[in-house]
Amino acid sequence: MTGLLLEPGSDTNHPPGAVPSLAQLHQEVAALRAEVAGLRRENLELRHQAGYWKGMHAQACRRLAELQQDVAQLRGENRQLQAQQFGRPSERQSRQDRSNELDDPAATPSPRPRGHQRGQPGPQRRDYRHLPVREETVELPAAARVCPHCGLPLVACGTEDAEQLEIDSVVYRRVTHRRRYQRTCACAGQRTWAAPPVPKLIPKGRLGVSVWVEILLDKFASYRPTERLLKHWQLLGVDLAPGTVADGLRRLEPLFTPLQEALRERHRQAAFMQGDETRWLVFSDLEGKVGHTWWLWVFGGADTVLYVLDPARSHEVPEQHFPPNARGVLLVDRYSAYKAMAQVKNGTLVLAFCWAHVRRDFVRVGKGWPELKAWALAWLQRIRALYRWNCQRLRNPADAEAGAALRQAVAALHQQCLAELADPSLRAPCRKVLTSLQEHWSGLTLFVADPRIPMDNNLSERRLRGPALGRKNYYGSRALWSGRLAALLFSLLATLKLWRINPRGWLRWYLDSCAAAGGQAPPNLQPFLPWNLSEEQRQQLTDHAPVAESDSG
Repeated sequence: MTGLLLEPGSDTNHPPGAVPSLAQLHQEVAALRAEVAGLRRENLELRHQAGYWKGMHAQACRRLAELQQDVAQLRGENRQLQAQQFGRPSERQSRQDRSNELDDPAATPSPRPRGHQRGQPGPQRRDYRHLPVREETVELPAAARVCPHCGLPLVACGTEDAEQLEIDSVVYRRVTHRRRYQRTCACAGQRTWAAPPVPKLIPKGRLGVSVWVEILLDKFASYRPTERLLKHWQLLGVDLAPGTVADGLRRLEPLFTPLQEALRERHRQAAFMQGDETRWLVFSDLEGKVGHTWWLWVFGGADTVLYVLDPARSHEVPEQHFPPNARGVLLVDRYSAYKAMAQVKNGTLVLAFCWAHVRRDFVRVGKGWPELKAWALAWLQRIRALYRWNCQRLRNPADAEAGAALRQAVAALHQQCLAELADPSLRAPCRKVLTSLQEHWSGLTLFVADPRIPMDNNLSERRLRGPALGRKNYYGSRALWSGRLAALLFSLLATLKLWRINPRGWLRWYLDSCAAAGGQAPPNLQPFLPWNLSEEQRQQLTDHAPVAESDSG
């Protein structure tokens, strides 16, 4: 058809003006063909551009979705960091603080009233019969000892007794008069003799053992700055120079060093230990170290607690604390330094991990991402069931049903973890928490086979609360010797607490023995160690009574 329109006919008889019209038609058709070709090219280019922009739009949508996920992740992490930075630390957590809790709106318990609960036995009255007694008798005035009606005298017929506690702080100067003797004969040689000098803890020092005991207990048991104690003593009429006290503490540090070694040897024999660490400031420049942040490590055994002060937080600290062939179980958090220990890599020392730290992971997810709160609450309920069955098993070891229920709950929790990890739609915060749970699973479940292993490392964290309070009150240690003394006293006082020994009586006994040894540590420390005390000595120290010097050997 096109050819017929474009090709001239064979008939040469054209009407007038037909030939110019055909030429015009040819020109118009050529122009239309050129326009169609251009439109086709333009259409092809537009199609290419449309495909390109569709691809760019899809890519932008994917990028937008990724950015939205990143924003949600960063917002959650921001909420976590804000809670970590501005929330109440775990060392100072109280019953009213819910920073480590995730409230369940479906099961919010009513607040428990304070004080004694109905239906529960009341608290037992405390016994103070071990305290000394000062008796006094109160009489009626002489004018009132007569009958108000007839005036006849009254006769005493007994007493009405009452008791109250009083504290009498007495500071005194102990003045010792050494009697001198002179011979009455004419023999040659020495002519005068004097009684032996009174033992002093610090040669030529004016402060007695009782003063140093108060200073040590106030600083390392009550975690108060020594300046407050000195201010308090000023109210009692005693003005001690801070420099004198600081120099005296420096002289006392070598007296406790041998005890630290004895505690270390005893601690290394334990089959089960716990470990944790916290910051400690030492304002002493150390070559090669930037800043004054040191680390106070705590290692607790069955009957000993040991604090180790070190400038580093690396795996070398616990690795050097334990012998190379150390065997047993070490309960810690998931800090990587414990995993890098040579004893752990060799398989001789097995790590048990803390369920409280796992629980905090789910709490952080529920607080950081409100849309995941229901998911976090479900996991917290599963962990709560583990604690409940384990407590029931510990209360009654013969309860086979509780042990079986605990093993079943642990197996169900593991299966739930694996099933959720296999879900590709699992959110990134949830996957991160469950991946960590799966990686530490073997260490988290050691308590199932051995009831002696606790589920969490809370005991170590509680042992660090006191030093953390001291870090806030007196900012750590001014010198390296002061930091060593702090670790020594923390170790000693925590170990005495395990043995239920009164630290005041023990310190008085030990420092009196040091004074008798000429201001040096006793040559034989074995009689002073808590595990070597006789039952009578332990009873005396528990009852706040000092031990006789003859008991020190």
